[in-house]
Amino acid sequence: MNMNETIKIAAPMSAPHNIREDVPHTPTQPVFRITNLKRYFDVSPPLLNRLLERKGKQVVKAVDGVNFNIYRGETFSLVGESGCGKSTIAKLVVGLNGTTDGSIEFEGQDIARHSRQDMDAVRHRMQMIFQDPYASLNPRWRVGDIIAEPIRVFGLLDGKEEIANRVKELLQGVGLNVQDSEKYPHEFSGGQRQRISIARALASNPEFIVCDEPTSALDVSVQAQILNLMKDLQRKFALTYLFISHDLSVVYHISDRVGVMYLGRLVEVGDKHELFRRPQHPYTRMLLDSIPDLEMTGRARTPVAGEVPSPLNPPSGCAFHPRCPHATERCEREVPQPIHNVEHGFVACHAVEEGRLIATS
Repeated sequence: MNMNETIKIAAPMSAPHNIREDVPHTPTQPVFRITNLKRYFDVSPPLLNRLLERKGKQVVKAVDGVNFNIYRGETFSLVGESGCGKSTIAKLVVGLNGTTDGSIEFEGQDIARHSRQDMDAVRHRMQMIFQDPYASLNPRWRVGDIIAEPIRVFGLLDGKEEIANRVKELLQGVGLNVQDSEKYPHEFSGGQRQRISIARALASNPEFIVCDEPTSALDVSVQAQILNLMKDLQRKFALTYLFISHDLSVVYHISDRVGVMYLGRLVEVGDKHELFRRPQHPYTRMLLDSIPDLEMTGRARTPVAGEVPSPLNPPSGCAFHPRCPHATERCEREVPQPIHNVEHGFVACHAVEEGRLIATS
């Protein structure tokens, strides 16, 4: 292997049908500052079993020392293979799970240390859109009651008429009819249910929304409609998104910046245009090589090979080294530290640090 090998990445694939590509976003002020975020899960068998089998505790490090910022008005996306910790971070950010260590600063306040009462004061400013719209909607409630629930819980409006008018505005804002408020979730298609989920998320007038695989359960044409709706709402209400997805085409067309995760750690963060055209980390390159080459450029491609190691027994050093064609002995024994070589981004790779791997367009 040539130690000075140069990576060449083709231009990103063409846009999915009907998805608009917006002008680049310029980060200004961070809304969230995630520092050394960790979340460990104890998955040990019962104590008696461990004593009989003479085994110690088993801990899954779902999120292991993650650092990144989310800037006001931007869409920051997390990508990676299943089990890398993307959805866990989403739940940590909105307070659905507690942290093991680290801080989550929301506009200067460390909400990771907030009590439940303290969280109530900021919870209405953060909402979440879930992957399965049907599972996240109460099947026994009418749509009007589902959307009105955040308004009532947070005491944003008084009086049935005011709440009903607000529900009508939200339904129209996401492209549904006013009459739909009297229907139940099972009477809608998947795309319409996701629109209801978006309307419910907007009901509390949030500033920040976590989108956990919001289009993965939808077909391509409906995905385009939902993504365009989300971009329109972002511009209209000055929203900030944390977008979770494994679909790189969706990520490319909705994101401003992208973070690539592997086994609970971020391996690369950068502007979407730079990251897709000039990926630095070998794992990022392999993810992009898994996208079909519709332009048939003939460029040599290296699909993602091997299996993701068990999070119960992750590899030493760089977790990606068993699958990396550029790994050395240093990669096996030493965890790479982030190299802040781009604005608002970094890469954690020994090969990049040592100059053995150079990304060029």
